[in-house]
Amino acid sequence: MATIYDIAKKSGYSITTVSKVLNESANVSEKAKRKVLAAVEELKYTPNSSARTLATNKSWMIGVVFAEHLGVGLAHPFFSEVIESFKKQIELYNYDLLFISRKMGLKEETYKHLRHRGVDGVVVIQSLGDDALDFTEFNMPTVFIDMPEKGAKAVYSDNRQGSKLAVDYLYELGHRKIAHITGTQSMYTAIERTEAYKAAMESRGLVVPDSYIVNGGYYSYEGGREAMLKLLLLRDRPTAVYVSGDLMAIGAMKVIREAGLRVPEDISVIGFDDIPVTGHIDPPLTTIRQNTEVIGKQAAIVLLDEINHLSKGRENHVIPVQLVKRGTCQAVDAKK
Repeated sequence: MATIYDIAKKSGYSITTVSKVLNESANVSEKAKRKVLAAVEELKYTPNSSARTLATNKSWMIGVVFAEHLGVGLAHPFFSEVIESFKKQIELYNYDLLFISRKMGLKEETYKHLRHRGVDGVVVIQSLGDDALDFTEFNMPTVFIDMPEKGAKAVYSDNRQGSKLAVDYLYELGHRKIAHITGTQSMYTAIERTEAYKAAMESRGLVVPDSYIVNGGYYSYEGGREAMLKLLLLRDRPTAVYVSGDLMAIGAMKVIREAGLRVPEDISVIGFDDIPVTGHIDPPLTTIRQNTEVIGKQAAIVLLDEINHLSKGRENHVIPVQLVKRGTCQAVDAKK
C-alpha cells in the first residue's frame, strides 16, 4: 500500500508539500498540486483516516440530523433529492456523512452525541423548530435546510414568491374562488406559504373566507385527501386550490375524482415542490418547483465555509422557485 512518503518520492516534492496538497491547503502552487495528485492517482494512494484526522485536527465527518415529521425519512422525494445534492458536493472535499436517528430530534442529547462523535459540522434537514436549541451555546458549524433557525445559517426556497406565482397564475386564468390547503402551521414553510397566499389574494382584491384555508398536516397524501374533502363540502365551492405540497395535491386530486369531478375542468390544482412523480400522473400536476440541486449544493458550500472559518455573519440563502405549468389548471369565466 502506498504511503505519503511514496507520493513525495514519486512527485519530487517534500512530505510537507504533499501533506498540504492532500489537505487542500491554500498556499500550494498549481504545479505542485498537479504533480502530487498525478502521483496519488498513479500509485492509487488512499489516505489513512486516522492519520488525516491527526494531521488536520478534523474528523472529516458531517452530522446529518433529519428532523422530519412525516415518518418516511429520506424516502420523501424532496428531502432525498436535497441530501443527494448535498452529499455530492460535500464528498468533493472528502467528507463522510453521519446520519443521526430522527427519534433524537433536536434535543440536547442529539448535540451531545454529535460532539461525542467529533463531527466537524452539522446539517439539519426540515426542523419544526419546536425542539430547536440556541446554536450559539454549542459553537458548532451548522446549516439548516428548509427553514431559518436562530444562531445558525440556513438555505431554503423562496416560499413567499412561490405562493405569489401560484395565486397570480390562477387569477390570470380567471379564478377568483381560490382555496389553499396548508401544511401544519407549526412549520416555517407552511406559515410562509399561507401568509404569502393571503397577501397575494388581498393584492388582487379577493376576500378569503376562513373555510377556504384548510390544514393538511405534515404534507402527506392522506392530509391532502382529508383537506380536500372539507373543501368539497362547502356550499360555495372553490374553482381552484393551491396546495402547499405535491403529495397533498395528489391526494386532493384523488378525492376530486372520487367525487365525480374533473381536474382541471371542474377544479384547478397547483402543488408545491415538483417531486419527480408530478410529471407522470394524469393529468400532470402544475406546481411550484423547488431547486433541490441548488439547495443541497448551497447548503454544503455554506457549511464548508463555516467549518473553515471563511464565512461572515448569519445571513440566510433564499433559493428562487419556478412555476411549472402542466395539465391541472384551466381558464374559467372570471364572472362566475
